[in-house]
Amino acid sequence: MKNTRVLIVDDEPGIRESLRGVLEDEGFVCEAVESGEAGLEELHRHTYDVVLLDVWLPGMDGLEALARIQEIPADERPEVVVISGHGTIETAVRATKLGAFDFLEKPLTIEKVAVVVQNAAEQRRLERELGRLKESGVPRHRIIGESVPMKALRQQLQLMASTNGRVLIFGESGTGKELIAHAIHAASLRASEAFVEVNCAAIPEEMIESELFGHRRGSFPGAVDDKIGKLQKADGGTLFLDEVGDMSLKTQAKVLRALEEQRLEPVGASESIQVDVRVVASTNKNLEEEIERGNFREDLFYRLNVVPFHVPPLRERMEDVPLLADHFLREFTTAYGRKPKELTEEAMRSISDYPWPGNVRELRNLMERIVIMNPQTRIDARHIPLDRTRRAVFYKPAERFGSLQDVREAAEREYIGRKLEETGGNVTRAAEALGLERSHLYRKMKALGIASKE
Repeated sequence: MKNTRVLIVDDEPGIRESLRGVLEDEGFVCEAVESGEAGLEELHRHTYDVVLLDVWLPGMDGLEALARIQEIPADERPEVVVISGHGTIETAVRATKLGAFDFLEKPLTIEKVAVVVQNAAEQRRLERELGRLKESGVPRHRIIGESVPMKALRQQLQLMASTNGRVLIFGESGTGKELIAHAIHAASLRASEAFVEVNCAAIPEEMIESELFGHRRGSFPGAVDDKIGKLQKADGGTLFLDEVGDMSLKTQAKVLRALEEQRLEPVGASESIQVDVRVVASTNKNLEEEIERGNFREDLFYRLNVVPFHVPPLRERMEDVPLLADHFLREFTTAYGRKPKELTEEAMRSISDYPWPGNVRELRNLMERIVIMNPQTRIDARHIPLDRTRRAVFYKPAERFGSLQDVREAAEREYIGRKLEETGGNVTRAAEALGLERSHLYRKMKALGIASKE
């Protein structure tokens, strides 16, 4: 994660350099010191997002240093990941009670360290963002938009949020599925309990079962201590399975069983644990097509899809673009301490005449860039960098089509046709460019009414 600062506190030079090398390869900015005292001095000089803190240190030990770190003001306090070569459950519990984000046992694995530090950095980012939004008085999970689809979505949320019904949120990447999940939890009877998120697409397949269900010590290489899974952490609250369509079939089977029985079995355990969890899932895939391909379990789909939510892409609610743009401008001028900014009429026409293939995320990122890069208060169209060449692929006026399926087919027909033109009608080369099997492309062409020139 670019610009994320990590402080490594360990008295063994080899481990300090190894951790530093691994994390810098992942894009983190790292500093390393050899003692708890040196670590605290460094934290008083500079701000860090994450601290990797060894327990066994000369002089002040890691747990004492952890307690001192918790005295740092919340807006400057880093997340702390405690590491130890002689850890016990008692040490892990003490570290957690003192405020540690996680506890890792030596020997450390590259994959686990990278994932834990990334999760800790993301937690720190979210806490800072929440603090800024609380100061600005803006509700964190406010759903912006006065278009008909968004009014209907808010009405649906009010009807079902107070129930325990499972929710499956459909929508393209960047439409705000995570925001809807948070809003459902915030409006539910479980709002005071934990909201635990699992990004099924970001966690390596070999680690996702451990992340979800936890594991017992010795259950697999590197499992040197017990681990509590996300399902158990969400007990009494809400578990958000983000991009559930990327979950492996093996993990799907265990999730299905956990949903049916409200029980989980940690990896390597002989006993199961009773939980009370409401599951909210999201996907940017067509799960019915994934079921036909054998990539997703039909029984799990029906378990999750009790209450379906469809989050529309931004191009289908263009009247919300000015509202969202103003909201993000206010958010980022407050966050970065900049003067208020406003879009001129020409600038507003520019963003209202763009298809937003990256959806709300793309618009949010653009407004952040504008706040950072432009000192002037009035933002004109020339200050808005938009790639207009993407319009032909992603955007068609909605009134020309009867359904979303019509829109999808038209986009596919146009894009495939373009690739065929680029390859001189060579289906094999077009299939390679599209990342499809040649036979699959032929079937697509036949279904879409595209004639082959071969």
